[in-house]
Amino acid sequence: MAEKTSQKLRSEFTSRQYMLSRDFELFYYNDSTPADTKVHAHDYYELYFYLEGDVTFQIEKKDFPLNPGDLLILPPGTSHKAKVKKSSRPYRRFVFWLSTEYLNHLIENDASYGYIFNYVKEHPGSYLFQNSEIEANAISRGILSILEEIHSHRLGREEMIKTLSATELLSLNRVIYERHHHRKTPEDSPLYIRVMDYIDRHFEENLTLESLAEEFYVSKYHLAHAFKEHLALSVHQYILKKRLEACKNAILTGDKISTVYTRYGFTDYTAFFRAFKKEYGMSPKEYREIAWRPE
Repeated sequence: MAEKTSQKLRSEFTSRQYMLSRDFELFYYNDSTPADTKVHAHDYYELYFYLEGDVTFQIEKKDFPLNPGDLLILPPGTSHKAKVKKSSRPYRRFVFWLSTEYLNHLIENDASYGYIFNYVKEHPGSYLFQNSEIEANAISRGILSILEEIHSHRLGREEMIKTLSATELLSLNRVIYERHHHRKTPEDSPLYIRVMDYIDRHFEENLTLESLAEEFYVSKYHLAHAFKEHLALSVHQYILKKRLEACKNAILTGDKISTVYTRYGFTDYTAFFRAFKKEYGMSPKEYREIAWRPE
């Protein structure tokens, strides 16, 4: 997330270790000289999403070195402390406090909200969840949406904050659940379904109609026809949409446009620029400026 966004949404650091809200609280911290904190525990859940810095997190006397995009789930009563080393990089993280009463209320409506929290309880010591760059960008964007609403004065603000927060929690549960329960697409699934699944997992690679045809032992003409018939899209168009979506999410979370397009399979900036503008009706820079525009 870029500094322009962080200045608008950042929270002043507080050493307070109790909740003022009945349901949840969300903080975005960006510290150049982080305050030292003692080992402590809460009577509520803490979700800690690490963005940047040089940090080792101590949980129940065990150290967890962190990488950008790592998520920590800390149940009530779990002792913890961030060990922050002096660094030229700022220490940036999202911290989400969640009361047990509110989580239980969500779980009563849908047990899916409780998957990651139950997983941590059933697997002692499994506090750390590492995420791919794509997953981390999606998580960051969801949290930013909540923060943007918190700092706004728009109609329905309170209800929107609750809705976005519940959606983000459900999304986190889904990501971790699907990671633990990943099943290969059945071999007897239609060809276009198997190819879609493969593209979704490899779209940042050098994919072509020819390479996919070789991967699935079919002719490129058969593959192209199957895709077009069921999706009304060519294989190339589907790959392009997946790449553009990944680029868009990365840009919105503050990644440099000049590095994003090569990361997700584009080899030429001009081609990326034209495809982005055609898909979203504006240039990548214009899209970022609109997304970051203050209320």
